[in-house]
Amino acid sequence: MSLSIEALLKRSIQSLILEGSDSPQVDAAVLLCHVLDKPRSYLLTWPEKIVSDEELGNFNALLERRLTGEPIAYIVGYREFWSLPLKVSPTTLIPRPDTERLVEVALDHLTPNAQSILDLGTGTGAIALAIASEMPTLNVIGVDYQDDAVELAKGNAKINHINNVEFRQGSWFEPISLSDKFDIIVSNPPYIDGNDPHLSEGDVRFEPQTALVAEQNGFSDLIHIMQHGREYLLNGGWLMMEHGFEQGEQLRHFFEEHGYINVKTEQDYAGNDRVTLGQWVVDN
Repeated sequence: MSLSIEALLKRSIQSLILEGSDSPQVDAAVLLCHVLDKPRSYLLTWPEKIVSDEELGNFNALLERRLTGEPIAYIVGYREFWSLPLKVSPTTLIPRPDTERLVEVALDHLTPNAQSILDLGTGTGAIALAIASEMPTLNVIGVDYQDDAVELAKGNAKINHINNVEFRQGSWFEPISLSDKFDIIVSNPPYIDGNDPHLSEGDVRFEPQTALVAEQNGFSDLIHIMQHGREYLLNGGWLMMEHGFEQGEQLRHFFEEHGYINVKTEQDYAGNDRVTLGQWVVDN
């Protein structure tokens, strides 16, 4: 059956709507662009172009995966973050737009003399690479527990020609020497309560639970990083972490309990609490 780009998009959008997709137009366009190996503008410029039988078969196979709920990023194998194309895999979280807020906050708190940043739980390397791309004189280190994630992050650095970043395998601060001190430590750690009903909805159904769920109502990893981060921060350095929209107040309390000063929470683009940070000052 011969179908034009316009007709194929219309048909697939209707199917996605029926399955409850919250972005059917975008989903259909991304999948078709991937199959055709063309930019989004091509779909708008050549709506009457007939899709070949081979292309149609490939598209339908990908669409079927999306209709079962599999995230677009896993289907096509990449996601854009901070204008950087990043390869993704089911071993890592899919970089989200809200996490760009953490990058912005980090960049806002860098002093002219800053030299080093540590990104814990780096996953695809999104945060580390975004910061490194903006500040090529910085030394950026990303750490992840999963070997596959570390290799993926290294590959993303190579793809984007970012040379001032290094990725290491280990649990949180494990691969970092106590002699290493950082101007800023950033992290988007697991922070979801294991009983949260949202874990059975949407894209997160397909993402690794170890990168999402933490004990102590979602606070255990946040607290661990907070406790140990003091040993790795330069005097006056900042620790900043992404968290759930209902965790800001409690997290500010934990920061202050652990001796951080100038504690504050920044909101994401929707106005929800998203990033809490505190400054470590010796003998404050």
